Amino acid sequence: MEDKKISIIGLGKLGSPMVACYASKDYKVIGVDVNSGFVRLINEGKAPVSETNLQEYLDKNKEKISATKDYREAVLNSNISFIIVPTLSQEDGDFSTEYVVSAGRKIGEALREKSDFHVVVLVSTVTPGSTERDLLSVLEESSGKKCGQDFGLCYNPEFIALGSVIYNLLNPDFILIGESDPRSGQILESFYRDTCDNNPPIKRTNIVNAELTKISLNTYVTTKISYANMLAELCEKIPGGNVDAVTDALGCDKRIGHKYLKGGVGYGGPCFPRDNRALMCTAKKFGVALPIAEATDKINHYQIPRIVNLIISLLPERGKVGILGLSYKTETNVIEESQGVEIAGILADKGIKIIAYDPAAMENAKEVLGDKISFASSLKDCLSQGDLFVLITPWAEFKGIEPADLKKENSQPIILDCWRMLDPKKFEGTAKYFSVGVNQ
Repeated sequence: MEDKKISIIGLGKLGSPMVACYASKDYKVIGVDVNSGFVRLINEGKAPVSETNLQEYLDKNKEKISATKDYREAVLNSNISFIIVPTLSQEDGDFSTEYVVSAGRKIGEALREKSDFHVVVLVSTVTPGSTERDLLSVLEESSGKKCGQDFGLCYNPEFIALGSVIYNLLNPDFILIGESDPRSGQILESFYRDTCDNNPPIKRTNIVNAELTKISLNTYVTTKISYANMLAELCEKIPGGNVDAVTDALGCDKRIGHKYLKGGVGYGGPCFPRDNRALMCTAKKFGVALPIAEATDKINHYQIPRIVNLIISLLPERGKVGILGLSYKTETNVIEESQGVEIAGILADKGIKIIAYDPAAMENAKEVLGDKISFASSLKDCLSQGDLFVLITPWAEFKGIEPADLKKENSQPIILDCWRMLDPKKFEGTAKYFSVGVNQ
């Protein structure tokens, strides 16, 4: 793009990394947020959220970054506006577009003053039909202009993982663009040709097919996770069964692949669970059943009582459980729909004493669990107190657990390794070792 100016509406878990990432590609980036604290931090060159390499990218590119609460300032001084605001889940599984509409109205009001063609890009996840029904209509109404003629609209979801957002933005598997018109799609394609390091495939469709692709992709990934967890339970019951042996072989088939095919605990986080439910909600509106999506969700919810029952079956009388891992995945402090947090809470409600440790998510977990459980000051502190330890989130730090770290009093401590991170032979004579997905 010749005039390299963009605005990013929403400075949360994805928006802030986008600001820093695209500034590193020599774009002048204006961030917008209603949160005065986020705006202040960005203007001070400080990361408003925890994300790998975010502070480093902000430090290196701060002269190209600014933030404001003023939509008008941002829109009039950019050529593309990316909207990354929350789309909260509703009771029926659909997503609310309340914040999208609010942002769209303010962008439209700014577009009234602008003669240049401006592309509005919705990144937030929505269900099929929402972009054109809710955002396009409010943009045209508030701007007094015509989409495709005076301004453009694209739906352009990102496929990123928290903890590796910046890397994912620069090296995406593919780019998905749902376009209102070819001109808008081409402008956005040119932007990604300019910013991606790996020359990814770019798929351009109409808007509704892009919306459907986003939630169906995440649902397909969750299906692989639940399938592997289903196999893990089966392997535990069959003499000689080992889920790693099975999934390692399965993944060699190019039609299947190894990624996300590893039995352990269920999936969580801010995207996978809700996208799966949103796809079911969408199908229901059109009178279509999605039995695979329903089974995936059911299997995932089942993992929590399954692991809880395993823990209880192994726990000695009046024993204390050490929960290792509270974030929903590694390299993030996010605990949304974390199975570790859910398991800790359920066990505590049953009167079982819990001591927990996570390298990143302790403060967030304390806000949810409060004084229902105890929180260790370090991994070694946790290991010195528990009688049974459950490795729930596969943080690299946990691979370094040594027999000497474990509590020595009374009977042998017990390890339940949900991801088969540790070498069982190392703990022979020191601890009783059990693995999820392995017959023992």
